[in-house]
Amino acid sequence: MELLVLREGVHGIPTESYAEALRSRLDGHAIRYARTPDEEREAIPTADVVTGLRLDRSLLERADALDVFACAYVGTSHLPLDALAEHGVRVTNAAGVHTPNASEQAIGSMLAFSRRLHEAARADTWQPATPTELSGSTVTIVGLGAIGRGIAKRLEPFGVDTIGVRRTPESGGPTDEVLGPDSLHDALARSQFVVLCCPLTDETRGLVGPEELGTLPPDAVLVNVARGEVIDTDALVEYLRRGWIGGAALDVTDPEPLPDDHPLWGLNDALITPHSAGSTPAYYERLADIVAENVGRLDSGASLRNEVRIETSDDLE
Repeated sequence: MELLVLREGVHGIPTESYAEALRSRLDGHAIRYARTPDEEREAIPTADVVTGLRLDRSLLERADALDVFACAYVGTSHLPLDALAEHGVRVTNAAGVHTPNASEQAIGSMLAFSRRLHEAARADTWQPATPTELSGSTVTIVGLGAIGRGIAKRLEPFGVDTIGVRRTPESGGPTDEVLGPDSLHDALARSQFVVLCCPLTDETRGLVGPEELGTLPPDAVLVNVARGEVIDTDALVEYLRRGWIGGAALDVTDPEPLPDDHPLWGLNDALITPHSAGSTPAYYERLADIVAENVGRLDSGASLRNEVRIETSDDLE
């Protein structure tokens, strides 16, 4: 089987390392790495599997043997999915690659607020703080995909109560309770921390607006490792300015990057990181595990791991 690694990389990690990771796992298969657009166009006609961040229509037109496009992102809305389907190309994504690092980011944010570390980091004098404890709190996790499940698992030693909110509550999950979207407000009203880790869809865009923020207890902290557009930013600024919620830890923002003059920067109870939850030096190693497993599944005729259902979309999974 012939695999082609496209040149565009993630998080500043050399794409050559991805090709090497695949070669170490797929002895006997041809792994080609394209360093230039010309090399991509030259190599793609005979590739059975192509992997990378994106596959444009002009390159797809040359992909005569392509069976699977293994997207290096979790999200695939940027891909020409209709064209891929018309060409009979299956699509997989990188779900699961971010689980350890994004989970650690979310839990670190909760610990920072519970122990008031964000206040200490901004202080330039010795000032007594009034920290609380994460233990004994209620944490709502919106989205029980790989990252949401990873957060719930890593919260177990902290002695917290967990509520999961997902599109299909009957599927269950690792949280103490699992609720559907219709019960989101019930979960918010009981939460000291709310972690957003759902994909951005039509259903989740603006999911947390004035009504949802108004349902939160006044000491509640919002943690967003999903997408900035899941939150109504103007409403969040208003609630933080007035002290109507306890704080927000935002790894993603709307807009993004956040402009230097944006009001969120001046708020003491806003902890902002530059979309770094997804960054990890192990990115390509984990992605290579998924792609190599799927090559084995192609050989055996089994269903693919992380195959994207082009005809439907998940909202809170």
